[in-house]
Amino acid sequence: MRFRRRPAALLAAVVATAAAATGLGVVGAGSATAATVPVGQGGYSDTRPAGAAGPENNTGAPVKPKVTSAAAGKPVPTNDWWSSLAFQRYPDNPYSENMYGHPLTYRAVSGGLEVGYPTSPAIVGDGRQYEFPHKRDLTVGLEGLNAPDARADSWSDWTVTPQWSDGARTLRTTIGHGMPYVYAQGTGGAARISAASTPNVFADQGNVLGVTIGGHHYALFAPTGSDWTVSGTDIRANLGGRDYFSLAVLPSTDALATYRKYAFSFVTDSRVSWNYDRAAGRMKATYTLTTTAKEGSERGTLQALYRHQWLHTSDALTPYTYVSPRGTMKVREGASFTTSQKVTGVLPGLPRVPAVDKARLTGYLNEVANAADPFQGATDTYWTGKQLGKLAQLVPIADQIGETAVRDKLLGLIKGRLQEWFTVGGPSEFSYDRDWRTLIGYPASYGSDKELNDHHFHYSYYVMAAAIVAQYDRAWAADSAWGGMVKTLVRDAANPSRTDQLFPFLRGFDVYAGHSWAAGHAGFAAGNNQESSSESINLSAGLVLWGAATGDTSLRDLGVYLLTTESEAIAQYWFDADQAVYPQNFNHDVVGMVWGSGGAYSTWWTANPEEIHGINVLPVTGGSLHLARKKDMIRRSISEMERNNGGPAVEWRDILWEFQALADPAKAKALWDAQNGGYGPEAGETKAHTYHWITTLDALGAPDTDVTADSPTAAVLTKNGTRTYVAHNHSDSAVTVTFSDGGKLSVPARSTATGTGTADPGDPGDPPATGNTFHPRSGGTLSTTAAATPTGDTIPSADGVNRDGTPYRPLVYEIRNVNGSHRSGGTTDFRLKVDAGTAVGLGQQARVSYDLTGDGTFDRVETYRYFATDPVPGWEEYASARAGLRSASGSLGDLRGGTVRLEVWSAIGNAPSQLQVGSGSVLTIPFG
Repeated sequence: MRFRRRPAALLAAVVATAAAATGLGVVGAGSATAATVPVGQGGYSDTRPAGAAGPENNTGAPVKPKVTSAAAGKPVPTNDWWSSLAFQRYPDNPYSENMYGHPLTYRAVSGGLEVGYPTSPAIVGDGRQYEFPHKRDLTVGLEGLNAPDARADSWSDWTVTPQWSDGARTLRTTIGHGMPYVYAQGTGGAARISAASTPNVFADQGNVLGVTIGGHHYALFAPTGSDWTVSGTDIRANLGGRDYFSLAVLPSTDALATYRKYAFSFVTDSRVSWNYDRAAGRMKATYTLTTTAKEGSERGTLQALYRHQWLHTSDALTPYTYVSPRGTMKVREGASFTTSQKVTGVLPGLPRVPAVDKARLTGYLNEVANAADPFQGATDTYWTGKQLGKLAQLVPIADQIGETAVRDKLLGLIKGRLQEWFTVGGPSEFSYDRDWRTLIGYPASYGSDKELNDHHFHYSYYVMAAAIVAQYDRAWAADSAWGGMVKTLVRDAANPSRTDQLFPFLRGFDVYAGHSWAAGHAGFAAGNNQESSSESINLSAGLVLWGAATGDTSLRDLGVYLLTTESEAIAQYWFDADQAVYPQNFNHDVVGMVWGSGGAYSTWWTANPEEIHGINVLPVTGGSLHLARKKDMIRRSISEMERNNGGPAVEWRDILWEFQALADPAKAKALWDAQNGGYGPEAGETKAHTYHWITTLDALGAPDTDVTADSPTAAVLTKNGTRTYVAHNHSDSAVTVTFSDGGKLSVPARSTATGTGTADPGDPGDPPATGNTFHPRSGGTLSTTAAATPTGDTIPSADGVNRDGTPYRPLVYEIRNVNGSHRSGGTTDFRLKVDAGTAVGLGQQARVSYDLTGDGTFDRVETYRYFATDPVPGWEEYASARAGLRSASGSLGDLRGGTVRLEVWSAIGNAPSQLQVGSGSVLTIPFG
């Protein structure tokens, strides 16, 4: 028996209150003398096991959150972009490490806040890493400020307010992602801006000063009636009895008037909200800043959107842009914006196909189920999780081929190990750290205890495994049984509540950056980092399946939001899917790790190309289908891996075969067949799962993510023009799943079903050739049938003038007398084949217009951002989904004798280009 000290009575009260507030299940408080906090049939301890370590600095000394008295007792969001402010990793730095907000970078020092705007990338590490490192342009402070430390005073979803105090002076600054402003409040001294080099003054308007420092333009704003004075590198303003001032980094000097408008509209809160529209198969997320007016009544603001955001918003954007490690950021004038993305479904497993040899598969299953140690000696949170995940992926496979004994044995193994971890006093358990408001599993691994690293990675496997158990045994998943502990892990890693006093809101997930961070302390010069984005996705997919299996739609929808958002971030920042993010002189198609300052073609433990390319793929599950949205990025990744590896994969071959199967199943199947099972699986994989995965995709085709469904547990696979619809129904009643191409699938209760339909025979990835899909034809028509042979129409030159947003000698294609019912939530989709030949600096633009009644007035007009073509002969794809809306007016309704028009013109450049017509280019409208 292990003895522990008595828990604080406060903990019991907080636990009970938080459980009621979050709706995430009852967490038992126990008595004031209990050493275990009971949760259903399990529980966690309130004290670490004997000899175990908790959060500590790099010398091994315990460390507590570095926050002000105003923030004391609040759950600190570790694993964030600014976490080094609150987690003092190094005893000799009581301020912060570099913090990458984008477009601005920051570092807290004794005199205030260093601010930089890095615009020139550096390629380091033998070409393996690109970074935009923090370099101070100026320091925001107060005259005479010399604080002994900087502390986190308040925070919200993507902003934070550090505070400095030296006894006589106090400074607070609010900073955040996408914020070109720094909002400062200070007492005890004049506002002081210390420049890194002599500033060049380009505007002096008394309380508004425009300066250029290090090639970057800044505007400084003091209260009305104040005056900035410049002496060398020292810039000061007496605040005249008031306590506020601000600065902004300007995209250009002529933006000063616009930025001045919002200089005193101080941001006080940042918040995301999400809404899963099942019927439309879309996830909408709204990002809102709350402001207060320090002067006047202006409450608006300016904010810069990352690429993964502006690709999916129809909200108006200004012409202003910023440089960042994530590519171009575009500026919105307004306090909020909304993104809308297609949802890629999550399956418990791929369906059964006749091509899978049952005897062979059964043999592979038995190899795992009957192993002397199915957990391969795993004892810590991560490696135990990997083994739980491995076994969980085999359960649906065994079930679908009728191997119920194997299925039940696997379920028993999973339950037994989960219950061991969910019970205090055995060889493994979870313990709550009340200082950091976190649940730590012991034995820990990879700094999950001392540095609070990777909780979302480790716990993802537990949630995913529990979701599979819940699919077959709901009683086990009840809150009163073991489900309460599963939800407690969720609260630690991805808590959807902002009022829960036990755990912070979405600990590891950065809602604005669009992805998770791995390091609890973020104590690196390059900021925070995340290596295995796919293990982060594993948590999101687990939440979708857990929520669907237990009827918890809130957690299900949280999983849909996290997965949909991070999927686009992964595609853009880990795989550079559109080849628009990485610097031109960074000669890699992927990175293994994303850092605050950039990205690295590396992993924490090896430079082996297989692991670099595979670490953002594993574990391969029914949540991995989202990767198939960008098949060319998969092909580029496999190609680079093989180049750098000197041939096909040999260590993580199974992971990379499965990855390749998402784009080119036949190639992956050929590699599998060549090995004929004669290889050693990756530690979290099995021959059974790999064989089933590759053979199924080879039989049915790669995922067709253009088609969505009104279920989060549905997908479409396409091969040779035939679509296979797949859906799982966790409920007790039969359901009909409707797909966006009109396909319907009846799914019995608690079952997976499949059905087939016909896709456009031209390209398995294209939308179906129904009445809502049109092909531009020479002569200016839109046709519902494709020509046998494509031809080309010439797009006239822009004649060297910027025509962005305004059609100039456009090609016009039109169809009239169209009838159709508008699909609520649907959007226009086009994929146009364009070619600039060898001409440099061209960009083509499209506009789609709808006259709903044919009366000659267009009721809805959508202008899309232009597509910059390369000077290499050959067709390129200009896709609406990638380009995004530039502007839109009016609204859609049903078409009754209506007209649909497509216009294509040159937005920039001084030469003509070509549009492929007849076939190849397609326009799909959101009407049935």
